[in-house]
Amino acid sequence: MFKVAVINFKDLLKFLILIFLLISLITFYKEYFKKERMYNLKEKIIEECSRFDKKSISTEIPAFTIFDSEGKDTKLNHNDKTSSILDMELGALSIFQNNENVLKENDVSNENSQENNNNESKKNNGESQNDENNIVYEDTETNDSTEVSGEKVSTEVVTKNPLVDAYNKKYKGVKIKNETKFDLTDDILNFDNFSIDKSNIIIFHTHTCESYTESEKFSYTPTGNFRTTDLKYSVARVGDELAKNLKKYDINVVHDKTYHDYPSYTGSYSRSLKTVTNLLKDTKSDIIIDLHRDAIGSYSSYAPTVKIGDDYCAQIMFVIGTNGGGLEHPNWKSNLEFAVKMQKKGNELYPNFFKPIILRNSRYNQHLSKAACIIEVGSTGNTLDQCLNSMKYLAEVINQL
Repeated sequence: MFKVAVINFKDLLKFLILIFLLISLITFYKEYFKKERMYNLKEKIIEECSRFDKKSISTEIPAFTIFDSEGKDTKLNHNDKTSSILDMELGALSIFQNNENVLKENDVSNENSQENNNNESKKNNGESQNDENNIVYEDTETNDSTEVSGEKVSTEVVTKNPLVDAYNKKYKGVKIKNETKFDLTDDILNFDNFSIDKSNIIIFHTHTCESYTESEKFSYTPTGNFRTTDLKYSVARVGDELAKNLKKYDINVVHDKTYHDYPSYTGSYSRSLKTVTNLLKDTKSDIIIDLHRDAIGSYSSYAPTVKIGDDYCAQIMFVIGTNGGGLEHPNWKSNLEFAVKMQKKGNELYPNFFKPIILRNSRYNQHLSKAACIIEVGSTGNTLDQCLNSMKYLAEVINQL
């Protein structure tokens, strides 16, 4: 006796349709989640930040209050504040893109430099060849000497575990990391006709409480992560040292140590804007220096250091703003010329003392003068001793402008 299976054509058709629908649904979800994984980094971070307490975000993240062209504060909601912070600070992350080996355990050498898809390093006979469309990674260990006041002073980068310095423009030996869409032509960078009055200099600190790694000589009680309200141990103490050294050259200095980032980081730049605006009413000044300490994400041990003679000094970096963010800024080109001119002189006196200039879209209150700038002295891994040493050399560079 045989068993016969009877297949209903209609049931078979329904089954095939169901299989087709399931395959289509799986394909759709696969593509959907693929797109989800392509979320913008900024959106991801904003999403994560929104989980935290808003008060904590306002007090612990060094935020920037956004103000319009008239200087009025713009009211932002919580996510907009987070977005604003990221817009200003994520530019620093570009040196890490397409580069898995960010922290170098050994010195970067010409022979071992590798090409990257977006950020390429071009080396030829030990000399960096700059490509306008690519980021060039520069050696972090050099040994040069320069003649100052008839005496040769050797300079040597001695940073432990250095991060690579990236730049995409080189002008008269000055390296610039251009994070804007502006084409840095000779007309913009040429400082031959640039002149300033250096008889008065204003020094202030938008982030007054920034501090450094403790040392035997400078031990303090932190009031935050690499932060202190004690002006004897914060970046304000570095400003004191710069002012003292500039006065040796008969340069009048106004050093303002107002807290702009305490008790809250939020609104630091709008508060420092008011401070400097008031200072300019009494003291006419071309050179306005917002003195900072650099911070590279979670790399708290990062300490960019150069040895000049017998002094271990924290390296220095200019950050120059533009009107790329939409705020009125008629002085950004002259600010950049000032930084390039000063860094060229610094390179002549103390090679490798300055890290590449960073040019960004944010304004940073630099619209107030023709030679306004942020100068970042060292990073969290540097000691206050090293930063104080740097100031006599920075003062000498300013004096020789």
